Amino acid sequence: MEKKEPIINRALYKKIKSMDRETMNNFVQNVYQQGCKSAESHSIDYDKLRADLSRIKGIGESRLNEIMSVIDKHIELVNDE
Repeated sequence: MEKKEPIINRALYKKIKSMDRETMNNFVQNVYQQGCKSAESHSIDYDKLRADLSRIKGIGESRLNEIMSVIDKHIELVNDE
């Protein structure tokens, strides 16, 4: 089993332990914002995706429309969350 480096090292742990409420609140908000930024998805060019899929051998217009409708459903689910 590979040993992973701890996310919070000893120095950060001691710093967190000594924080007052306001400092801890700012720290947590900063960590949250960094997580949000790293979790942001990359945009997809919908028309380019459709064009690339249409070039695959064996995918005609009707199958392409089915594939794109499935992709649309998944995009809507992600955007609703």
